Amino acid sequence: MKMLRSLVKLEGQNFLQKCVFSQTKRTYSKKDTPKKIIPFGKDPKSIISKRIQNSLEKVKEALVVREVDDILTEWMGRPQIVPQICDVVIIGGGAIGSSIAYWLRRRVYAEEFKVVVVERDPMYTTASTTLSVGGLRQQFSLKENIEMSLFGAEFLRNVNNYLGIEGEPPVDVCFHPYGYLTLASEKGAATLVENSKLQNFLGAKNILLSPAKLKDVFPWINTEGIELGCLGLEKEGWFDPWALLSAFKRKAIILGAKYISGEAQGFFYKESGDALDGLIIKTKEGEICNMKFAIAIVAAGAFSGQVVANVKAEDKLEQISLPVEPRKRYVYCFHCPDGPGLNTPLTIDYTGTYFRREGLAGTYICGRSPEESEEPSIEDLSVDHDYFDEKVWPILAQRIPAFEKLKLRSSWAGYYEYNTFDKNGIIGVHPYYQNLIFATGFSGHGIQQSPAVGRAISELIVDGEFKTLDLSNLDFKRIIYSKPMCEVNIV
Repeated sequence: MKMLRSLVKLEGQNFLQKCVFSQTKRTYSKKDTPKKIIPFGKDPKSIISKRIQNSLEKVKEALVVREVDDILTEWMGRPQIVPQICDVVIIGGGAIGSSIAYWLRRRVYAEEFKVVVVERDPMYTTASTTLSVGGLRQQFSLKENIEMSLFGAEFLRNVNNYLGIEGEPPVDVCFHPYGYLTLASEKGAATLVENSKLQNFLGAKNILLSPAKLKDVFPWINTEGIELGCLGLEKEGWFDPWALLSAFKRKAIILGAKYISGEAQGFFYKESGDALDGLIIKTKEGEICNMKFAIAIVAAGAFSGQVVANVKAEDKLEQISLPVEPRKRYVYCFHCPDGPGLNTPLTIDYTGTYFRREGLAGTYICGRSPEESEEPSIEDLSVDHDYFDEKVWPILAQRIPAFEKLKLRSSWAGYYEYNTFDKNGIIGVHPYYQNLIFATGFSGHGIQQSPAVGRAISELIVDGEFKTLDLSNLDFKRIIYSKPMCEVNIV
């Protein structure tokens, strides 16, 4: 067992080399000493021994050429062992779940503190994190969202201080600091002004631009119908979500977190009935396992509602479910060599249509959230190109005339972990089971807030309360009391 632990911690390289290459020296007592010992491969009369020796040398040479990391990878690809017990289980290994794992292991480094992450999609083929456009902004209407994204900007700016690993290349999340440009019609101008005041008061830096000033700064824009614009001057832009997720996960594992490929099937309960006792897991091999825990954290993104759908509750809570469900969103990639130049912010029209540059070769990505009545089926991640032709392109061409000649190149779809109650994250303890914690429902802005959410959940567990940012207004109680914390600026 000790050997297995050494291998999991990536401390087994020397051990593996010794297993493969060491020559075991046999010792004999006087009683069993052979009359004649011929050193292996040294008998000139033994053709067989020579052949065996040559074969072994070839095997050894082949093994030496291979990196020890390759051997470890093969070993770790074998059927996984699900622990019978852990201190904290995190359901979901995307940006939020991996951030929580990182912060917990950073706060509590003791080896005996067991943090296990259960991820149903280890290749992240349908994960919200990897399919997002990676935006970072402080242009929100709620104090909590602004503060979380401010910390997200600080975290990305100093990402190697947090997630760097000694002896390895520095983490590069490919941050593009070109800001956000939010456009408002006459109807939304007053709200834009109030939001900007709050954002700057809390530490963000943005300015309001009149139509004339917008045209002066961004000559490619058609200001018809625009009353006001808000331009982020710093701490805003976009980054590579996959790079951030990979860095979170790798650092969490280095610090001692364990990842399991499997799907949460349900919970079992303590005999007292007032707390959860364990998680039922279906592994990638199809095995059903039970794992006891002290604390469970639901960070399963768009599928969080399904994870806790069957959790028992008191009579008064039976009708109150976690209001998080998957909503499909399309992202379209197009080419337009005559489009806006390099120093172009991620631009959001007052219709909700957005675009930003992707690289240096006249490529852009864009999208738009549909109206409630237009929500597409979530059965798969197929893309509706008619939606682009009918709902997205006309707005783009009207706002940026150069986009009339764009050519659609590719597209993809991903899931928002959509909070149907108020489109905001749910961060905090279950109202009845005090060892069940939520970190979900961010409705499109989870990736940029993942550093702050991970830190907040670690504080809730280690300190018993939020310390750096007070996120208590975002807990589950607001749903019970029907007091939504509505975020106006959802893209």
